[in-house]
Amino acid sequence: MSTDISESTPVDTRPNIVEIDNVAKRFTIRKDNSLKERIVTLGRAGKRHKEDFWALNGVSIDIKAGTTVGLIGHNGSGKSTLLKVIGGIIDPTKGSVKRRGRIAALLELGAGFHPDLTGRENVFLNASILGLSREETEEKFDSILAFSGIGDFIDTQVKFYSSGMYVRLAFSVAVHTDPDLLLVDEVLAVGDEAFQRKCLDKIRSFQQEGRTIILVTHSLGQVVELCDRAILLNQGQVVLDGNPREAVADFRDILEGRRLREKEQEQETAKEKHEEVAPIDEGTVVGVTAFAAGHAVGDPVAPGADLKIRVELEHPTGLTDWVCAIQIDNELGQVAYGTTSKRLGIELQPLRGRRTVELTLHDVNLGTGKYFINASLMDMSGRHLHDLPQATSFNTPDYPLAVGIVHARPEMAELS
Repeated sequence: MSTDISESTPVDTRPNIVEIDNVAKRFTIRKDNSLKERIVTLGRAGKRHKEDFWALNGVSIDIKAGTTVGLIGHNGSGKSTLLKVIGGIIDPTKGSVKRRGRIAALLELGAGFHPDLTGRENVFLNASILGLSREETEEKFDSILAFSGIGDFIDTQVKFYSSGMYVRLAFSVAVHTDPDLLLVDEVLAVGDEAFQRKCLDKIRSFQQEGRTIILVTHSLGQVVELCDRAILLNQGQVVLDGNPREAVADFRDILEGRRLREKEQEQETAKEKHEEVAPIDEGTVVGVTAFAAGHAVGDPVAPGADLKIRVELEHPTGLTDWVCAIQIDNELGQVAYGTTSKRLGIELQPLRGRRTVELTLHDVNLGTGKYFINASLMDMSGRHLHDLPQATSFNTPDYPLAVGIVHARPEMAELS
């Protein structure tokens, strides 16, 4: 049987710039904080006063040259540890890491800078650490200074720099070393918007030049926009390695599950502390459900669907004049939509016992992502009687043609 070569999956012939084989990293957490306690607990008893924490456990990844890879996961998932292992900052407890080419790492704010040296002196110090000779640094110095935008502060001791100035100078040095592999850990979140755009433009130019970038960020939009591939870590292990949009969607589900577990624990703790719950006197938002019309709760809410939001409220004695308020936020906490029964001109019947209010939003066109619904019981003056923040959530499915909080079907034409 013959095989049509044109229909076969193309083989990526680019070499691996990083090879990570079954890497694990262990940290020891000590429970005896003072020197006196450590001396007392020396020997066998000392084992009871320390605990092993595996930040990474069995991670195996190959990264091709010329790709941009995003590492995502919640705090403590192992992202920064993996980046430090790749950069050779720390050694793995188990496994091996192979690297090739010049590496520039932006892993910690001000790493490689000496606080008592001036910015100028630190440029030469940091550049030498990253592999540049003094002659090469002198040749690039004006470009480094111009990119950083710190001007006359270049001859000031860096201990007087703001966090933004630290990052601007460190990033400027790193990108001017012509690295084959650039490691970036959250530092793009520091600095003003103009500098962040400049950094992103530099990263895009690196991509066009075929350089390899490994990026750790909590900005999921950056991962989708910049990365060819995303690796989702959870508890030191790789959960998903592949399409950035799929990895981001899975990560949002993990975050939501974690939030719900924390909320349940808080409620259980509150019940344990308060054996007798005070009677309700101002009313309560009991719960909220959301779903697309014709679909089950939990199904994605596709663009163009009618979104139904049901709010269950309660008042034991009766509330004559009241308002039901609903707000939809995206995963960054930005308001995507909000309204109230008062805004809609609806006069609700007196609230006595339990009541359900349903809001239907027709032809909803929200962009890809996870959205959270907040509900409030208010009086007519706008005073909040009870709030239920992030009462429930829903997902809007991936839309490959665009990004953003608003869904719109694009059509582009060349006019001239």
